[in-house]
Formats: sequence, C-alpha cells, structure tokens
Amino acid sequence: MNNKLSKNLAVFVVLLILIGIAVFQNVSARGKDVLKKDDNEVVDTAPKPGFLAPTFQLTGLDGKSYQVGGKQDKPYMLNFWASWCGPCELEAPDLKNMYDKYKDDFNLYGINTTDKDNLDDMKKFVKQYKLPFPILLDKEGKVADLYRFNLIPTSFLVDRNGVVVDVIHILSPSELERKIKKLIKE
Repeated sequence: MNNKLSKNLAVFVVLLILIGIAVFQNVSARGKDVLKKDDNEVVDTAPKPGFLAPTFQLTGLDGKSYQVGGKQDKPYMLNFWASWCGPCELEAPDLKNMYDKYKDDFNLYGINTTDKDNLDDMKKFVKQYKLPFPILLDKEGKVADLYRFNLIPTSFLVDRNGVVVDVIHILSPSELERKIKKLIKE
C-alpha cells in the first residue's frame, strides 16, 4: 500500500512540475516584442541578421520627422548612442567620415537615447563632432526598446529591403568601412 501511495505521489509531483513549467513559459512569452522574418514566421527576439528591422518614426534634432524602416532607396545604418558614452566619442569621427564619403550610397541615422541623456549635452556632442547626418531623438526610449540592445554604441546595418544585415559595436575605421561597402553592394 505504501508503495502504491509513493508511486501516486511521485506522479502527482511530476504533473505539478510540468504544469508549473507550462504556465511559466506561457506567462514569460507574453508582452515580448514580435518581429517577422517573412510573412509566415514570427520571432520574439531582438533584431538580428536575416530579420526585418522594426519600423519607427522619430523627430530629428533638426525638427523634421523621420520614418525609418521597410523598403528604402538606399541601405542604412542605425547608430544608437549617448553623449556620456566614451566609446560613442571614439567612433563619432569615424561615423562622420564614413557618412561624408558614402552619403550618396547609404543613409546613416544617429539615434540618441534621449531618455537616458541630457539634451544640452547631446547638442554639444553633435556640434563638437560636427555630425552631418540626421540625429533622431528617442525621447521615450521606445525605439531602443524595439531594437533591444544591451550596449551603446550599437549599430544596425539594414539593406534596401529593410532586413538587418549586421549588428555591430565600435569597430576600427577600416573594419567599419569594409562593412559599409559590403552593405552598399548588397
């Protein structure tokens, strides 16, 4: 009798554990951003190579509204940065040089994580490094949430079809240029 009771108790415990795991997976899956790889496949992760880049609209430092995403005439780079970020300072001159050199063949958008930055410091940064490309203001952090990155600077290279080709952090000028040239050729 004890043996049968022990067996039933073990089955009951295993069932409870399985139910707990199923409930946990269901609850943890709710509320995550969903990205599409194509019309049939859905993914709940940060954008990565081979997946569509999320589309968004932000106001730029110049006061213009920018709609970014989907099919474009040119490939583009999204660079998430902040004025207090040391590596962002290191890469700013390289980004300026790459934009000046390849602006006819690709677009570059500097997305300031304005919700975590000081607007005056950000304006000084842009002026100091003479950044000629559009600086978009992510005042509420919603675009940063869509792209779900952990470090700044983080850049997303996106092809003409709106598909992420590469996710990069600070690179040497030659490596950055190599990746931009490759993006333009695709």
